[in-house]
Amino acid sequence: MSDRPKKENPLMTPDGDGEFAAVQAFGDHEVIVPPNKLKKAVVRLRPTESYGPDPVIRAERALSDISGDFLEWMEKECDRLDAARRELRQRGFTEKLRNEMFRAAHDIKGQAATFGFPFTEPVANSLCRLLEHSPDPDRIPLALIDQHIDGIRAIVHRNAHGNTQRKAEVLALRLRDVTEEFLTYQNRHRPGYLDDEEVPPLAPGSSS
Repeated sequence: MSDRPKKENPLMTPDGDGEFAAVQAFGDHEVIVPPNKLKKAVVRLRPTESYGPDPVIRAERALSDISGDFLEWMEKECDRLDAARRELRQRGFTEKLRNEMFRAAHDIKGQAATFGFPFTEPVANSLCRLLEHSPDPDRIPLALIDQHIDGIRAIVHRNAHGNTQRKAEVLALRLRDVTEEFLTYQNRHRPGYLDDEEVPPLAPGSSS
């Protein structure tokens, strides 16, 4: 099935500035793309015009203005994970639920740096790996899923108040080690399966 977007429609409700987010529909899921408010920081000058405020300062102001939007988007992604977790407790794992939880974690992993929450990426990546490479999802301990989801939300909240990096790295290390131990045991019947799969880094940009 192709992953090329099939359509792009505005949401029914605009944001506070009257701009619309877009929904890109793929084969079996949709991705919400927030409006690009950073374009407001770009100023085109005529040859006779002089520069105004420093462009770096202007960009920093623009980021500051939309930082609340980034937090809101990350909260919504966390809510998606919470909703999937609640359904898991009620009905158990289904292929549809597994895919939904994976997509929510994958979206967080992909959007983490852009939205200013880079330390959620390793934890979300670990959750993706857990869901993708467990041969029998029913054997995944619910406590391990809880630790990933609660960890992501805790990092988002701490990130909004600073003092995030060290605690996030410790959490990512612990979850990665437990996840890798679980996956190694669960895949013991297919030696070498995990050898070509990259282990999640402990921090953004890290290779360890």
